[in-house]
This record gives sequence, structure tokens and C-alpha cells, in this order.
Amino acid sequence: MTQSPEIAEAAQLPAAPGGGAVTTRLVLFDLDGTLIDTPNAIVNTFTDTFASLGIHGITADAIRSTIGRPLAEAFAHLVGLPTTAAQVEAAVERYQVLYRERIVPQARTLLYSGVAEGLARLGSNGMILGVATSKFTASAEALLAAAGIRDHFDMVVGADAVTQPKPAPDAGLLIAAELGHHPSRAVMVGDTTHDVFMAHNANMRSIAVTYGIHTPAQLEAARPTWMEQTFPAAVDRILSGD
Repeated sequence: MTQSPEIAEAAQLPAAPGGGAVTTRLVLFDLDGTLIDTPNAIVNTFTDTFASLGIHGITADAIRSTIGRPLAEAFAHLVGLPTTAAQVEAAVERYQVLYRERIVPQARTLLYSGVAEGLARLGSNGMILGVATSKFTASAEALLAAAGIRDHFDMVVGADAVTQPKPAPDAGLLIAAELGHHPSRAVMVGDTTHDVFMAHNANMRSIAVTYGIHTPAQLEAARPTWMEQTFPAAVDRILSGD
């Protein structure tokens, strides 16, 4: 099977030294439900998108279950059509308009408690930070900038920047390759099993945070390296060197 460019490039990085604890140098974060409390706003925006297109009967729980997947894939799943269907493309286009109008302006007030301080603390301790998200890269950049935290990150990778989005390893491996850190020195922080499985597939450790989309039971079943209940606790875990 042919390797993606991200996997091939990451494989050329020097391996972490064997023996003893692995020193974390690169920390990757999911965005929605991990850094910014957007899930309810996303559900509402999906609902309004469907209504504007005359699509009814899709529940909030069904929408919520798709958060963490690429936008076209989520809409396609919910309406039972291919991602290339005209109705799906129209939904994606309408959602992006509503997203820019409604969610981006709220970003600063939607930051989870301790996120801004925690990112600053990681940076001051020499950590390199990145974002691996299922959003389009431009949408992620806009949200991070509006929230006032974009400058903490060396790289932001969305689903449109890789061959295969999460849970495939491509986004994590691309960031590791571009920033020059072996995946074994990286940790992925996220609130869904997609994030945990991406970490597994990329040979990274993972911290599952339990305040976002997926339940503690769902996250535990994915076997993250660690589980934490708050963002500050995740930062403590990263800096502890365990």
C-alpha cells in the first residue's frame, strides 16, 4: 500500500531515544470540544442549515454524533447521500456562511476554562503546539484568531490539508514532519475517539478530555494514554513528564 506524503515524511524523522520516559516536545490539540466550547453552537447551525434547505427530521443528537468528522462527511451521513451530492455541497456552503456569521464572533466567550492560560504555560515550558482538526483549515484559523489564541500555535492542519482526515494519522504526522519532531515525542489532546484513534495510528500518545463531545465510557473504550476531566489537568499531565 502506498504511503501518504505525511506518513512517509514523518518516518524519516530521527526516532526518540530508547529507554526511560519519553520527553514530550510537540503537543497537538483538537479544536471543537477541546479548546473551544462550540458543540451546541454547531448543532444549532446544522439545524438552521437544514431548515434553510427544506430538510427536516434530523435530531440534535444525530447532529452531535457527527461532530469531529469532516463537514461534508457529516452532512452526507445525516442526509444519507454521497459527499459529492448537490444537496450536501449546498449544505456545506450554507453552513460555512452561518458559521462565519454566528460562531466565529462568539469564539472568545466560548473558550473553555483555563485554555488561554494553559497554552501560555505550555509555550513557556518549551512545548511546540499545533492544531489537528476536522474543520477546514481556513475555518479553524478564523476561529482560533477570533478566540485570541492563534499565536500559541506553530501550525494548524484541517481536514482539507491531508489525504485522509482523522482518525487516519495524516494530520498528526504532517504536523510532526513539518515541525521536525518524531511522533513518539508528541501527544494528542482531544475530546473524541477520532482524536484518540488518530494518535494510535500515528504512534503518538493521547490525552482524552472528558468535558467535550464523547462520554468518558466512549473515550475509555478507545484506550487513550491518559484521561483528564479539565484542560488545566491535561496541561499538568503533559508537563509532569509521566
